[in-house]
Amino acid sequence: MPNRLTRRQMLRNTTLAGVGVWASGRVGLGKEKSPNEKLNIACIGVGGRGRSDLAGVASQNIVALCDADDRRAAGTYKKYPNVKRFADYRKLLDEMDRQIDAVVVATPNHIHAPASVTAMRMGKHCYCEKPLSHSVYESRVAAQVAAEKKVATQMGTQIHASGNFRRIVELIRAGAIGPVRAFHIWSRKGRGAGDRPKETPPVPKGLDWDVWLGPAPYRPYHPCYVPHDWHYWWDFGGGSLGNMGCHYYDLGFWALGLRYPTSVEASGSPVHPESTPAELNLRYEFPARGNMPPAILTWSQGRKAPPIWIEKQLPGWAWGAFVGDKGILAASYPKRMLLPEKKFADFKPPDPTIPDSIGHHREWIQACKTGGPTTCNFDYSGAVTEAVLLGNVAFRLGKKIQWDPANLKVTNDPNADPYIKREYRKGWTL
Repeated sequence: MPNRLTRRQMLRNTTLAGVGVWASGRVGLGKEKSPNEKLNIACIGVGGRGRSDLAGVASQNIVALCDADDRRAAGTYKKYPNVKRFADYRKLLDEMDRQIDAVVVATPNHIHAPASVTAMRMGKHCYCEKPLSHSVYESRVAAQVAAEKKVATQMGTQIHASGNFRRIVELIRAGAIGPVRAFHIWSRKGRGAGDRPKETPPVPKGLDWDVWLGPAPYRPYHPCYVPHDWHYWWDFGGGSLGNMGCHYYDLGFWALGLRYPTSVEASGSPVHPESTPAELNLRYEFPARGNMPPAILTWSQGRKAPPIWIEKQLPGWAWGAFVGDKGILAASYPKRMLLPEKKFADFKPPDPTIPDSIGHHREWIQACKTGGPTTCNFDYSGAVTEAVLLGNVAFRLGKKIQWDPANLKVTNDPNADPYIKREYRKGWTL
């Protein structure tokens, strides 16, 4: 899979991002289904978050369930006693190729891209949890394969379907606070994991440890990884940023038409070779887009409030703040507020222009059947994921990085290459 984007592709992508994702993501399918005909869906990762995604597509035919951990998946297996089960997604896709229309991937992050890309190469529609991938390279490949195979895709940033996000985007695009030059994010939670454990307890019955590891480097089983805290180890997750970043960045990317940053710089907890930081501060620079000025996006992770929260006395409920020439728009999942309040006391918001969502999962199901658009297709959400993951690259390198998106290269440090694209363990492919 080539890494290089042509100038024409870059211009096309920038244009699509600027006008909004309702204009992109349409698929041209060879075997479109009637809206009343059910899809045959295989769910890969059916414990934890996977249970919610399975519920989101339960209106369709669930024909296969896959999880490397029978203990974690036990509740789902009990609910679907007659559905065929697998531990390894490779075996599932190989055996049930002709019976599957689409897959839902809700595994740990390091399995997201290999499972999704393998399925899409076989012509399957794909819904994948956030982040789309574990590495920047994987994210780009996933977007390219989705476009090549013309399948319907959606990343699991479910809050994108909310009415509040739509109203915030409309306010920014209508110029309510003037040209926006910065979007600040504050995530109050952050965790690291410390040193790799030295103990090597036996693998519990029901857990296929080799399959759970997938393409990641081999390491002995330990309960500090499974079922949840894999998030805080570089081999499997991306820390608190990797866990939540796509949800937060999504709002800024959507409202401001962002695509690829030109630079990223980071600071925070001491860099650890194995585990993720508890505190992390990031600053991205994005170029001008159409009539929008260059923009800064910042991520602040930890209990200490970012300077702008203190300086502007932003409300405690807000995790996001758009800063424009005429004011500030404070944001969270359910709330929004224009500041200063006195200045906007008589402000009349623009009429809604972005259609309400039929539901994040339903949107994807409909696209699978009709070839219609999705709002978090892999072209759009792949760029969001890339930005999130580049924050971790900058942190691990300990320097401000200059980013060349066309060639997937950090131009000022060749040591970045293993963080952009890592080697897979033998037997696993993208």
